[in-house]
Amino acid sequence: MASTAEVPDGDGAASAGVGVGVGAGSARADTWIWSVRLTKTRSQAAAACRAGHVRVNGERVKPAHAVQVGDEVRLRHAGRDRVVVVSRVIRKRVGPPVAAECFVDNSPPPPPKEFVAPIATRDRGAGRPTKRERREMDRLQGH
Repeated sequence: MASTAEVPDGDGAASAGVGVGVGAGSARADTWIWSVRLTKTRSQAAAACRAGHVRVNGERVKPAHAVQVGDEVRLRHAGRDRVVVVSRVIRKRVGPPVAAECFVDNSPPPPPKEFVAPIATRDRGAGRPTKRERREMDRLQGH
């Protein structure tokens, strides 16, 4: 009889630590994006694929598209473009240090906070702005 350490799991990898879920060739695009922590949930990754926000090697892909080592994955998520090159294919979500080893990040740096234009908001139930408040808003916006 074989011991439990020698029995492979469903992915064909031995059930020992980080190796669980490591595929030999490819993984679904939505699963890989979620596994390396580019999105918080797999459903967000699948929705991004369906909406056309994910490109693999320049082509829009569906959630079930196979991602392989060396592929360039472009993801538009949370108002930011992420450009990563797959260096390791995984199918299970792993911790941040291990996930960082699975891709090379070629993303442009996020825009600085001071350049992001503030959005004017009013308290709920405050009603229409008065003439004085409108003039103050126009002055702040540079009109």
